[in-house]
Amino acid sequence: MTLDIEYARSLDRADPLAGFRDQFVIADPDMCYLDGNSLGRLPKATAEAVQKMTVEEWGGELVTGWSHWIDMAQTVGDRLGSAVLGARPGQVLATDTTSVNMYRLALAAIKDRPGRSTIVVDEANFPTDRYILQGIAADLGMDLVTIPNEDPSVAEFECITPDLLAEYVNDDVALVCLQVINYRSGARQDVPALTEVARSHGAYVLWDASHAVGSIDLQFDEWGVDLAIGCTYKYCNGGPGAPGWLYVNANASNDLQAPIQGWFAQRDQFVMGPKFERAPGIRGFQIATPPILGLTSVASSMSIIEGAGMAAIEAKAAAGTDFMIELFDAWLAPLGFGLQTPREAKMRGGHLSITHDDAAQIALAMRQLANVIPDFRKPNTIRVAVAPLYTSYEEIFIGFQRLRDLVATGDFQSAVLRESAVT
Repeated sequence: MTLDIEYARSLDRADPLAGFRDQFVIADPDMCYLDGNSLGRLPKATAEAVQKMTVEEWGGELVTGWSHWIDMAQTVGDRLGSAVLGARPGQVLATDTTSVNMYRLALAAIKDRPGRSTIVVDEANFPTDRYILQGIAADLGMDLVTIPNEDPSVAEFECITPDLLAEYVNDDVALVCLQVINYRSGARQDVPALTEVARSHGAYVLWDASHAVGSIDLQFDEWGVDLAIGCTYKYCNGGPGAPGWLYVNANASNDLQAPIQGWFAQRDQFVMGPKFERAPGIRGFQIATPPILGLTSVASSMSIIEGAGMAAIEAKAAAGTDFMIELFDAWLAPLGFGLQTPREAKMRGGHLSITHDDAAQIALAMRQLANVIPDFRKPNTIRVAVAPLYTSYEEIFIGFQRLRDLVATGDFQSAVLRESAVT
């Protein structure tokens, strides 16, 4: 095997998902887009679905459209559950933001464990999750214990092993919050085993699946997950600001009390009575009006994922990141790059984290000079992703080739930082 463009094209010819790329808007064919872990491409069908919804439904039906919009958070949630979460109907709501969903599920879980005073999170968890838990702990006078998994002597690739988690969980812990795929390292956690460690002490685990959903084949029901949250704008291609989702296992949904009591969670919503009486099941976690435009986008993207199947999508994520590692070993390691993502496919998701002392400048040059889009995470990490439905092996090859040449020639140093708050 020769590591050249023809080899990449042969991989594309053998790729069972190759045809799905044509279902997405590719505005610049020369661009190598390796940032689907941050924002997915626009499906062509979504543009048509949103246009139809705005002109025909909103424009034509006006308020009478609520007769079929009213339950969209649940109906689209069920499609999410079936297509990407491994969840039976009645356990997923597609609504609000990941952060709002995180707050209310965390608080509901804590209040269902009265007398316990500890929350456990990990140091490498997504910042918003840590910030929300810091606020809850301060408000309730609880202890927030942080696992120091950014220290490589404590955790390889930031992974929390069952033995490591067991050191931090006891009968005073109400809630543990972890990521399915670590946002920075790309490492995959052992969801069933970690859930069981916490459950053995009577604690809930709230899983953030934002960097996992749509890239690996999640099986929440089978894995015994109680609570999870995530977004739809990364590998699910729901669009910028698309609604998040929350999963509450059917066995737990009627035990937990939602901390925000909105009228969409009222048992008899349109009676509009004086007192809140919570609707049973997952509807009891809804707050208010669902974002219909966003849900239209999510429903459209689910159609594409349903057609591909998550088993095939996970297989492509594994094969695509394997190919990236081949290119990394041949081209980037000799230039001083490091790999901060597990080499075993079963231990990672859809993105790799590569490190370099000049990572910030290199990532800037990739965008500015080479038309390659990654993202950068401080202090020294560039993330590159395989979005299985539209990332081609040729695109990966060319993107890594351009990255190699930028660094080998030193041309990356000529990129000039312009005003931007987004990396």
